[in-house]
Amino acid sequence: MGRINANAIKIYRVWRWAVYGSLIALSCAVCFLLSPGHATDSPAAVGSASPVVAQITLEEGQQHYQAGDLAGAVQILEQVAETSRHPAEVILTQRNLALIYRELGQWTAAETAIAAAQAILETHELPNEPLLLAQLLDVQGGLQFDQGQGKTAITTWQQSIDLYTTLERPTAAAEAHINQAHAMQQLGFHLQAIATLQPIVSDLALQADTLTEAVALHTLADSLLQAGNLPEAEAALQDSLAIAQAFPDPATVSAVYLSLGNLKAATRDTEAALAFYQRAESAGAPISIQVQSQLNQLNLLAKDHQTESVRTHWSRILETLDAMPPNQTTLFAKINLAQSLIQLPIVDDPSPRQIADILVTTIQQARELGDRRAESFATGTLGYLYETLEQWPEASDLSQSALTLAQEINATDITYRWQWQLGRIYKAEKQTNRAISAYSHAVSTLKRLRTDLVAVNPAVQFSFQENVEPIHRELVALLLDPERAVTPTDLEIARNTIESLQLAELDNFFREACLDAVAVNIDQLDQRAAVVYPVILGDRLEIILSLPDHPLKHATTVISSTELNQTIEQLQQFLVLRVGRQYLPYAQQLYDWVIRPIADDLSAGEVDTLVFVLDGELRNIPMSVLHDGNQFLLERYSVALTPGLQLVNPNPLQDKTLRVLTAGLSESRQGFSALPNVVEEVNQIQSTVPTAAVLLNDSFTVKALSNSLALEGAPIVHLATHGQFSSANEETFVLTWNDRLNIDTLNNLLQISELNQNASIELLVLSACETATGDQQAALGMAGMAVRSGARSTIATLWQVNDEATAQLMTELYNQLAEQQTTKAEALRKAQLAVLQNPRYRQHPYYWSSYILVGNWL
Repeated sequence: MGRINANAIKIYRVWRWAVYGSLIALSCAVCFLLSPGHATDSPAAVGSASPVVAQITLEEGQQHYQAGDLAGAVQILEQVAETSRHPAEVILTQRNLALIYRELGQWTAAETAIAAAQAILETHELPNEPLLLAQLLDVQGGLQFDQGQGKTAITTWQQSIDLYTTLERPTAAAEAHINQAHAMQQLGFHLQAIATLQPIVSDLALQADTLTEAVALHTLADSLLQAGNLPEAEAALQDSLAIAQAFPDPATVSAVYLSLGNLKAATRDTEAALAFYQRAESAGAPISIQVQSQLNQLNLLAKDHQTESVRTHWSRILETLDAMPPNQTTLFAKINLAQSLIQLPIVDDPSPRQIADILVTTIQQARELGDRRAESFATGTLGYLYETLEQWPEASDLSQSALTLAQEINATDITYRWQWQLGRIYKAEKQTNRAISAYSHAVSTLKRLRTDLVAVNPAVQFSFQENVEPIHRELVALLLDPERAVTPTDLEIARNTIESLQLAELDNFFREACLDAVAVNIDQLDQRAAVVYPVILGDRLEIILSLPDHPLKHATTVISSTELNQTIEQLQQFLVLRVGRQYLPYAQQLYDWVIRPIADDLSAGEVDTLVFVLDGELRNIPMSVLHDGNQFLLERYSVALTPGLQLVNPNPLQDKTLRVLTAGLSESRQGFSALPNVVEEVNQIQSTVPTAAVLLNDSFTVKALSNSLALEGAPIVHLATHGQFSSANEETFVLTWNDRLNIDTLNNLLQISELNQNASIELLVLSACETATGDQQAALGMAGMAVRSGARSTIATLWQVNDEATAQLMTELYNQLAEQQTTKAEALRKAQLAVLQNPRYRQHPYYWSSYILVGNWL
């Protein structure tokens, strides 16, 4: 039951930050019911008459609150507000009343109390007016936060931060910053939350341990978890837990256990996740955390289709939620509960009607609160329920209502969900044009969302493979449906959709929207190049072909994605293992699927270069090795790869004397084997092309490379060393003598050369690097390295190849580049052909096919 459910079942993460009870607005909670002394540092602030009586009265209100007698606390505080003649005392009383009303979910009463306190503050001159105002703003921000007004709350808390900073109260300012981070998390802006919290955590670490530090670490960890940085998230959680246990503070401890459970769930360690969730329900845990822990456990049980366990627990959780004050926390808890129940194959316990009733109640409560974000989620989820029941009119109406609500509040992070949902519904109703329109709007929304989209961990809330990728592929499948007449406009939209998917995938890899894409026309780049877009769909392979001065064309090969991927994996295996000619049937089969349907068009187009925008596992094999039965593709065409034309710098290799900055390791380092032929490779390059600098073995350090780039500079940087390309950014690196260069560091180093020499790196050569073993999407790391390095072109290897063959290939590559009469793609082709034609290596493409060119092929 669930194209949407894999994402929506985690919907509670959006509101998770609100369930920590006393932690949701820390600065409000730490001084929950303030007495005059606490608030003002001096009894003089409340006037000189009867200060002792006032103190006792407020303390009585706090005693009632701490005993759980909220009604008694309200009664006492209301009496103080009515009888007190001291403005500061009344302000504090109204503030404390607002806090209690907030906990009771009585939003109007809470806002009235805050308004009354602010009115008094505006009409009286008080010694500690800035501090009182800051404390009122703290509570006001919490009220806005609870009612789903995250952006407004951030602004309100910023006002309190400014006041606390002026008053030199760093702890209070830190607490308000933490509150802001909670609001950012509520809105899905996890990168902003991390940027807000990291300096706060650093400052607090220099002081004695406090609960403020524990909460800051915990909050930071939650955003790190959402951003996919699990190691740092776990470290922060363990630090937070140690501080909270030392105090001890059961509420914070239970909240950290809850997040540790989420972290283990993200790594699919169900047993450990369940254990942490159960510990989160220990004595002293706020009811909100207990309920969320139960919901998280229910999610895991539902995913494992443990129907009986879900039946046992769901009604008890609902009863608890119904007894809690309606606020954003409980609203999203009910939505989360409904999402868990929708995915189960249960028709009687609960019935669809019971699930619908949960959502209808949630919608009504959201309207009463004025929380349109929660209302949109609940309405859209109800639409999804009707979608699973194939009640299309109701599903369509509800999804449209949810979409309208999301658009009214400019919530792009949920807008695309309902656009996608509408697309699926229209598709089921055979309303193809409306479905295409809805899908197209979803893709456009995702483009706008790029900055925040990538800040979310796919294993926790936002799964790229389960959410972003399917939207793009389903749209292409609709546009190129064999049962409809495909128009040139359809092909253009399909091509642009694939380009957008490539950008989104790289953004997801980097965990930030770092790619500046500019539309480029193939006609402007190269009149002798064709761009080939293979698109893997569930039941077929679509090939979109772009030829200079020709309209787009496409061809369809009926083949399941499973069979296609199995063939790719077999070819990859036999290429790396060098097992006779066992690779050949698979190389020929892939040629028949990918190239043969467009072979005549390529011949007629008189092109000599094929540029591939590869999809899925096709990235893991070199296109040059595809075989038509007589020859390899390399023997007819130069071959290049790009993640998309939008990322290609259109300038060709500049007409100037080339120089190479070479660095390499021939000795064994950091557990990696020796590469003895690197010395010969470096010598051959020196004898062929002028060399700016050579850094070999112990001279190849990050510092030395940085200095050489700054002082010497060169249009070509050649790194002959071990390296690994992975589908994980943090596991993609290049080895130096004493360190590992990750993508970001390498990018920063290469920019040094560009800034100092006023010239771009034309070509980055990564010799002896390889894709990570067992990682089916490892080539994404190669594309990421190529794009992020800042070089216009990158030559790299899919696997570590023979040292001697590499030395020959590199010699010929630089011979070709030195002549400056060929494109980079053609230079690489001729170098590979030289190895292919060498009797020592011609028996297997292992020796030459591993090298691929990514980026600008000119």
